Amino acid sequence: MRLIALLAAMALPALSQVPHQKHGKHLPAGEYARVLDDPSREKWQKPHEVVMALALRSDEVVADIGAGTGYFAKRFAHHAGTVYAVDIEPKLLEIAAKGAPENLKAIVAAMDDPKLPASSIDTIFFCDVMHHIDNRDAYLAKLKTALKPQGRLVIIDFYKKQLPVGPPPSMKIEREEMIAEITKAGFRLAKEHKFLPHQYFLEFSK
Repeated sequence: MRLIALLAAMALPALSQVPHQKHGKHLPAGEYARVLDDPSREKWQKPHEVVMALALRSDEVVADIGAGTGYFAKRFAHHAGTVYAVDIEPKLLEIAAKGAPENLKAIVAAMDDPKLPASSIDTIFFCDVMHHIDNRDAYLAKLKTALKPQGRLVIIDFYKKQLPVGPPPSMKIEREEMIAEITKAGFRLAKEHKFLPHQYFLEFSK
């Protein structure tokens, strides 16, 4: 099945970058990995441009929440000091760790807890994941605790409209609503990148 059809049809209750559940049944990890890493995703996700826009430092500590197979985490590891690939699916994290740079560390998280060390992270990164998290207020409080004083929270998520990729509009979070939620949690919008065709790309500081 083509990636676009999969992304349009599936919805995810787990923390991974692209939906992997259809009609209540989880895809096998191997099949899900093929969806996450399908080369056609690169055309609209623009991973190289995303990494370059973040301007990661060589000593930076990054946490990729919902890392899945390491689509972004592995890329970050070539630019940052330490990268935590965080997900609730151990099998996907095994794929992420395989052949990854040594500075990539896998963390098996809980749905309500990223399990990140306090005051340890420079950049917390979400791509197509935040709209799957329940009780975001409590989750954002834990993220704030994990960030260093000058740390940043980066959110990439789908615009709330019908798109050729991603979940249905009913599952998405409006850009303005996302900003309001993050601001309420004690962050401020510091920067916005506008080169992604289907997603907003926001950077927040504490």
